[in-house]
Amino acid sequence: MDPSFDPNSLDRHRFDTLIVRPVEASERIRWDEEMRTHHYLGFRTMPGESIRYVALLGGEWVALLGWGSAAWSNGYRDRMIGWTTPQRARRLCYLANNLRYLILPGVRRPHLASKVLALCMRRLSSDWEERYGHPILFVETFVDPARFSGTCYLAAGFCDLGETKGYRRNAGRYDYHGEVKRIFVRPLRKDALRLLSSPDHLPIFQTKEARVPVKALSKKDIQSLMDDLSQVTDPRKRRGIRHSQTSLIATLVCAILSGAYHTLAMAEWADNLSNSLKKRLGYRRHPETNLLIAPSEPTLRRALQSIDVLKVEQAISGWLERILSKSGLTGEVKVLSVDGKTVRGASKAEGGQKTHLLSAFLHNRGVVVAQKNVDEKTNEIPELRALLAPMEISGQIVIADAMHTQTETARFITEDKKADYVFTVKKNQPTMFEDIASLPWEAFPPSADIFDPR
Repeated sequence: MDPSFDPNSLDRHRFDTLIVRPVEASERIRWDEEMRTHHYLGFRTMPGESIRYVALLGGEWVALLGWGSAAWSNGYRDRMIGWTTPQRARRLCYLANNLRYLILPGVRRPHLASKVLALCMRRLSSDWEERYGHPILFVETFVDPARFSGTCYLAAGFCDLGETKGYRRNAGRYDYHGEVKRIFVRPLRKDALRLLSSPDHLPIFQTKEARVPVKALSKKDIQSLMDDLSQVTDPRKRRGIRHSQTSLIATLVCAILSGAYHTLAMAEWADNLSNSLKKRLGYRRHPETNLLIAPSEPTLRRALQSIDVLKVEQAISGWLERILSKSGLTGEVKVLSVDGKTVRGASKAEGGQKTHLLSAFLHNRGVVVAQKNVDEKTNEIPELRALLAPMEISGQIVIADAMHTQTETARFITEDKKADYVFTVKKNQPTMFEDIASLPWEAFPPSADIFDPR
């Protein structure tokens, strides 16, 4: 804190001069130092998505807040929300945890803590969406009852759910440490619990970059999609076919882009389309009424089960890239994530071997731009180079897990492809792992010249 600051001067300022905002890049070092020095838990970092806030009264710093990723497992909270384990895995990012809250030393003002908290939560969701592309629906915090009663949280509308059992998650397992905390939670909107536990994959759960409503697509856009999909082989027997495969897949793609993420919602979405959109998507006409007929839910479900997913992804990835580019959403530096997956329920004709795919996708969009089968006689390491070889990725950033932390892969990306990389370091590279682990945290100062650390 500024040594010339007089806490008594705050008494002259009314709460209508109180401002709560995210810290600027140039303020992060000061924020970290204040939190490290004065918070009883100290401070190192907030991993994952996070935002640092500062509260100013009369232009002076009076409080600091840090919001980060929510706890993976919280029995009281999970029962309150009523979501399933798969839903929690997909939607935990829409929760935030108040990891740190500090009223700076010497600041004494009645109701300041609850007022700062309320102002911060009023803007938290919009700030999060601006920075990370999705809102926050629900917040939580853990309070040490031996030190605090949590009064400011209750005054700010939080609910006290009870006490933890004294465990903490560490490297995927739970260790008992005996330090019981009280759990305080608050939904940030009235329908937060319904949204988080909804069986539908609603539009709110898509990043704003990925939301491409079909109404925003031109006739030319949809025709381009139909043309790309027409190249995918139809595996169905000709007898009894009423909807073309191109029409069915285009319906699935457009329904997903509009926020329908299961076949019932997709069928309902298709049925409610205007006649002009039904015509563009190639729907057939009823032989008697001459009305355009949308595919039913069973028809869409069977289409999903029968299509060659790899070929469909290859067909639509280029189309979606063109749509995003036209919308002005691809001007920034691209970040490619490379990851492997074994396709559930899919196997190769010979020997029943599972199909394993290596995919490259735009990090914040989920748009697959390249895929490659990984033969059972090899592994992902050499296939990553084969996947990226035909791609123009100069100036882009490639993210991959610890399996790909290999000298040859790094050399290929930087020298051959003129790109950069971010690799995870684990014990498969023991020397590098130990070297990094031995470095003090101060060896990694933030640099505003490289990235915005806010």
